[in-house]
Amino acid sequence: MGGSSPLPLSLQSKFQRARAGPLARLRDYRTNLNILRNIIFALFLLRTFRKSFYFLRGHGILGSLSLLYHSTHKKLYHIFLNLPGVRSKVAAQLTAARLDLENKLAPTGPGINRYLHLPKEPWTKEQLSAELESLSAMKRTRWEEGKVSGAVYHGEDSLLDIQFNAMRLFSVANPIHADVFPAVRKMEAEVVAMVLALFNAPDTGAGVTTSGGTESILMACLSARQKGYAERRITEPEMIVPHTAHAAFHKAASYFKIKLHVVHCPAPDYEVDISRVRKLINPNTILLVGSAPNYPHGVVDPIPSLSKLAVAHKIPLHVDCCLGSFLMPCLAKAGFPSPFAEEGGFDFKQPGVTSISVDTHKYGFAPKGNSCVLYRDRQLREYQYFIAPEWSGGVYGSPSIAGSRPGALIAGCWASMMAVGEKGYIDATHKIVSTKLTIENAIKEHPILKATLGVLGKPSVSVIAFESLDPAVSVYDIADGMSRRGWHLNSLQDPPGVHAAVTLPMTRSGAVDGLIDDLVATVKEEKEKVISEEVTGSGVVGGAVVKEQKKKGNSAQLYGVAGSLPDKSIVEQMVVAYLDTLYKA
Repeated sequence: MGGSSPLPLSLQSKFQRARAGPLARLRDYRTNLNILRNIIFALFLLRTFRKSFYFLRGHGILGSLSLLYHSTHKKLYHIFLNLPGVRSKVAAQLTAARLDLENKLAPTGPGINRYLHLPKEPWTKEQLSAELESLSAMKRTRWEEGKVSGAVYHGEDSLLDIQFNAMRLFSVANPIHADVFPAVRKMEAEVVAMVLALFNAPDTGAGVTTSGGTESILMACLSARQKGYAERRITEPEMIVPHTAHAAFHKAASYFKIKLHVVHCPAPDYEVDISRVRKLINPNTILLVGSAPNYPHGVVDPIPSLSKLAVAHKIPLHVDCCLGSFLMPCLAKAGFPSPFAEEGGFDFKQPGVTSISVDTHKYGFAPKGNSCVLYRDRQLREYQYFIAPEWSGGVYGSPSIAGSRPGALIAGCWASMMAVGEKGYIDATHKIVSTKLTIENAIKEHPILKATLGVLGKPSVSVIAFESLDPAVSVYDIADGMSRRGWHLNSLQDPPGVHAAVTLPMTRSGAVDGLIDDLVATVKEEKEKVISEEVTGSGVVGGAVVKEQKKKGNSAQLYGVAGSLPDKSIVEQMVVAYLDTLYKA
């Protein structure tokens, strides 16, 4: 018979599969790739939906639209500022502002010695003494007379002598070498223990000393971030802070890549809005923040309510008590109401409070460069440690940002706390808060002041902040008027205001009366200027009525610009110019 006989069915099947194998595998690869692509796309949609959900829940529809409007407005204004004609004018004004800053902060000319190179020969003791005397006599605000808000918190000669002696004895000490300087290690541990006790820490409490409030806040934020990653695998951390919280939280967010949610603190109380905080909490939240008190207005946030949120959502809560320092724990013993005392207070007695920052160099009266960050337990402190076990120079570990630290400052802090003691801090609290109340009552009761100024919020401790109630009188002009009279007060924004942080020098005889008298005189002067301008300050030019522009002071210029610009890049450049000027020799 012609032709070949057909293959058995089993062999035909194998032959067909062999021929179709590569095509089938390719189809399988395509199918798997499509499935993987669909999974990735679904995860992307889920992630986007999740973020959008929490964003809308946190800000609401109107709030989200408002944020979109302000963001668009800011971007358009930024584009406008970079137009060729506008950019050149802005650059010229910034150059003029930089020169003005340099002339004020780093003047040059006859009688001003500048040292830009090492002396060829060592200076004699007499030369050094003469130059140091000359430097100490440079024109400055007289903090000794109580004319400075904050900055110098005690200044008593007797305490200064104690600090100088302690710092002299330990001038070369460095706590990084605990075996070489055991006394500094002991003093640092005792400082932390005493501050923990002051803030009612449990037996598990722990802490470290730092260089100041900013480092304490940075460490608390770092600890919360590391805790969030170690325990909940949070890779996109977020924290929620009041609008009035210290700028150090913004710095921590920038340094440690933490998304920052800023919550409004509405008038008239200027306390953080708890309902907004609650809405902003999401699975990525690693930290809640409250101030006791806040820097701008001296207002204590509702710590008990924040504590309840922290406990309910198992999120750390940090209380910034840098400014409250040793005043807050001593309020009740000094005879003043302690915020939220009936609800358990503001410190570790609140179960949700996991960390507290305390500046011992403020109302603890220690030398500058001293602060503490406290934790509810040692594990939280461990999260801020840095350890490099494989470094070629040896096993390395440090408790905070700094490596080497000045043991002299630790000794000065320990000596200050021992010299002042609990009684001394209670007495100082009574003087400082009484003085704050005197200023507050004058603003509320003096016929001239109460008609023009209003107290911002309900300050509890040492800070008194005020705004202008008269639209024709700028509070920044008042700040500049007080500066001309030798006072160094602090300008605020959003809302515009001025505050004074009362210190021990301000409690001395005559200082607070002088402040009130000068404030009355300044307000009268500014109101008279307004009246004078309304009567004589306008003329007719080309048929148009034109008002004369009075020369603005430093505060009015800076904060007037800052408050009027939606895009703050110009303000940022002015701050850069200021920071650069600090290092102009």
